[in-house]
Amino acid sequence: MSRLNSSLPSRLVIVLLASMVGMTMPAADNRMSPRLVVGIVVDGLQADYINNLRDYFSEGGFKRLLRDGVVITNADYGTSLDPVAASAMLMTGASPSVNGISGEFIYDVDGHRLKPTLFDENSIGNFTDETYSPRNLLVSNIADEVRIAGGGVTNVFAIAPDVQQAIILGGHAANSVFWINDTNGNWATTTFYKDVPTIIGGRNRLAPLATRLDTMSWTPLLPIVDYPDLPDHLKRYPFRYVFPQGKEDRYAVFKNSAPVNNEVTTLAIDFINTLGLGKHDGTDMLNLAYTLVPFDYTNNTDSRLEQMDSYLRLDRNLEQLFAGIDRATGGNSVIFLVATPPSSTVRRDDERWNIPYGEFSTRKAGSLLNMYLMALYGTGEWVSGYHNGHFFLNNRLIKDKNLDAKAIRSEAALFIARMSGVKEVYTIDQILAGNVTDKANALRRNTHIRTAGDIYVNVIPGWQIVNDFDSSAGSKANNRVERIAATTAPAFILAPNISPRQIDIPVDVRVIIPTVSRLLRIRSPNAAASAALPLN
Repeated sequence: MSRLNSSLPSRLVIVLLASMVGMTMPAADNRMSPRLVVGIVVDGLQADYINNLRDYFSEGGFKRLLRDGVVITNADYGTSLDPVAASAMLMTGASPSVNGISGEFIYDVDGHRLKPTLFDENSIGNFTDETYSPRNLLVSNIADEVRIAGGGVTNVFAIAPDVQQAIILGGHAANSVFWINDTNGNWATTTFYKDVPTIIGGRNRLAPLATRLDTMSWTPLLPIVDYPDLPDHLKRYPFRYVFPQGKEDRYAVFKNSAPVNNEVTTLAIDFINTLGLGKHDGTDMLNLAYTLVPFDYTNNTDSRLEQMDSYLRLDRNLEQLFAGIDRATGGNSVIFLVATPPSSTVRRDDERWNIPYGEFSTRKAGSLLNMYLMALYGTGEWVSGYHNGHFFLNNRLIKDKNLDAKAIRSEAALFIARMSGVKEVYTIDQILAGNVTDKANALRRNTHIRTAGDIYVNVIPGWQIVNDFDSSAGSKANNRVERIAATTAPAFILAPNISPRQIDIPVDVRVIIPTVSRLLRIRSPNAAASAALPLN
């Protein structure tokens, strides 16, 4: 039976899982604890691509996970989350309402601007002028628990292209975490963490990305005719992307491309070999982030060729990584790989296809709402800002005028609901009360009250949200064409003495880290309330 694309009848799977849950926990044995645990987050990984490209994969990459691992076909995040929030939910085993991370950016109501969720002006950067720390991550994650269980003797590191994802993967107690700086291409970290291996300084000095990037290019890995299911018009034009010096955003472009995964893999293997990960008296941990999100800088709205090539290249990277792990641990390791859900695209379909389309301007919507509230309640700046579907009202003004904030939120929601392109609108009161859609519980748990706005808006699929409310840094971060998509993604767990199997019913993503913690014989993160899957 093929893995991942096969499906047992739902009733049979439920019966099997129920019977396993009913079993008593196996008695503890004297087997050696895993020497190394490697956690891998892959942004945008989709099961359909794995199924379609299976025959093109190496034996030691995705095929190994499918063949030898526990395959969870649908790890459920509940609602749409960006990679930073999704990674936090995975690694803590807790939802954004508890862990404090609801997205990459938060809206600073007092400053009327967006700022990164993990921004911390008190933490100076190493090899960067960026200032970040994990202080806004309100609970522990599995990296913290591995470090605590090792009593500080074992090592925990995290590597990711993105700064905030690297910190989320490393948590509070890691030796250190590293990311690629958007300005100079260095592998960077923050002084919040105290251990910077000499590997990093040597790599930044002797083989900096800044000098190597000039000669890099991304072209198809295979002859273009070998990629499956490509229409003829895409086979005529092989892609080629370069990252030349002088291009202002070349590091951002590179971090959105397939070759960045090779940089992560190379550094990860260097860490394993040079730092002796997996060879200490206890369990070491290495957490990594890869990307398979659609490349935003294509010349064609149809980027299937680039997407398939990204999967094939990542498969080779995984094969290299897994081989390095095996050499270091003799096979006594735990590997878990979890995808984050695909995000909405930033591109609309070509006009020639006549797909219904419109633009929802956050600036115009905010201005109209402000004029409406002025007509009702008097002159003032009633609308403070917008971010990620949330409009923020001026609660200080509401309080100063001694008005009923809940009533004003309801009035504002009813007004926005009549605007063109709006599909549904909820107040924060409705969300917290669970009085919303059929995903009421998921929306409530994925909303963090301290960073949420007053009014939450969904637009009609096919419409583009134009985030032009203000010009602050990051204000364009959520421009997207709305598309209803599943919030599930595949996950894999590879560990000694765990039989391969496939679970086809949706599994709450918050279950995965308690399951891994059980395999490591350590406690779960402090906010992870879900029971582990019975894999033993």
